[in-house]
Amino acid sequence: MMQDTIFALATPPGRGAIAVMRLSGPGVDAALTALGATRLKPRMASVRDLAYAGDHIDQALVLRFVAPHSYTGEDSAELHLHGGRAVVEAASGALIALGVRPAEPGEFTRRAFQNGRMDLAQAEAVADLIDAETAAQARQALGQLDGKLSETYAGFRLDLLHALALVEAEIDFPDEDVPDNLARTAGPVLDRLAEDLRRAVDTGRRGERVRDGYRIVLIGETNAGKSSLFNALVEREAAIVTPIAGTTRDVLDADLVIGGYAVTLSDTAGLRESADPVEAEGVRRARMRAEQADLRLWVRAPGDPEGVAAAYARPGDLVVANKADLGGSVPSGGFERIEVSSRSGEGLSLLHDWIATRLAQDLSGADFPAVTRERHRLRLNEALEAVEAGRRALDAGPEMAGEDLRRAAEALSRVTGAIGVEDILGEVFSTFCIGK
Repeated sequence: MMQDTIFALATPPGRGAIAVMRLSGPGVDAALTALGATRLKPRMASVRDLAYAGDHIDQALVLRFVAPHSYTGEDSAELHLHGGRAVVEAASGALIALGVRPAEPGEFTRRAFQNGRMDLAQAEAVADLIDAETAAQARQALGQLDGKLSETYAGFRLDLLHALALVEAEIDFPDEDVPDNLARTAGPVLDRLAEDLRRAVDTGRRGERVRDGYRIVLIGETNAGKSSLFNALVEREAAIVTPIAGTTRDVLDADLVIGGYAVTLSDTAGLRESADPVEAEGVRRARMRAEQADLRLWVRAPGDPEGVAAAYARPGDLVVANKADLGGSVPSGGFERIEVSSRSGEGLSLLHDWIATRLAQDLSGADFPAVTRERHRLRLNEALEAVEAGRRALDAGPEMAGEDLRRAAEALSRVTGAIGVEDILGEVFSTFCIGK
């Protein structure tokens, strides 16, 4: 597969001003020559008339990149064509006739990884950057693409290798001139490393929430005004609103951007016991979504009983005292409270600002680069467990600790792809778009 020359459209399909066709592999120069793109200087754009089998394809801007100084680390090229479908199809047909095959999803970036142009964590950052829809997602992906996360993992692994070297020295050279109890000096190193890994695991959800969206769920009794508030926050009539209790029967989601962060806001059924099987299923789903949420907005109206919703509110959640235009008081129940009126708009900007501040507190900061995928977090947990096991084993003898520390180093290496990557390459690169 790596000996094949591949091509793909790197711009969205359809009508457009420009369509960029990318090529990579050992047959790039031969394909360019066959199309009439000759006398090209590396990394300099040149205008060439492209043709094949006597048919004129287009007047295009052509760039050539010589290995290893390209995105993939191979001989590569870009054809900047006019964006009409006929032009793109003519160029694609000519390349296929010349033996250049269409690329698989993510194949360009996979080749970049396999040729040492980036590690696996950076390759995943490329996909995240392409999918980024908010400023926070883009910042996080760029930081990972720059290698900040990889540098952190490399630092963890160096600490592990230092500790492992101390342990192995005492095991392998018992008769040499080495200090007594050399392996015991690995204890403080492992203690510091375990603390770093523990902190990384504890903050690991932060990066995933930036990437996948922070989950905010509206909870409360029936007729508290959750659906009206939902419509006001998403600024459209997304949920049906009636004075009939129990109108909302299912979870309704909307994606928004607040303070530069992606948010999934969910409207849910009123939390109450019901003999109606349809409403009861809606309540079950509401309870499940409330338990999984990053933040719950407990919507309460004047005169509402505390009800079953109180059981799902967590420290740090917010009471939204709705229907402020009707007068009356809403108890806070020990939570921070904001008064709003979905009908008049009173307090909505204050609520929006409060949510934006909360997002910044939860999703920004922290000196550990954010873990962006569950795969990373699982490996961190695996490494932490192995380090803790190795630390305990030091008291029994260095022979017992060595295997645990090797297991921890392997877990960290699997994040960046230093070892044991074949079983995860397909999973990682299958999520990419064609042409990347």
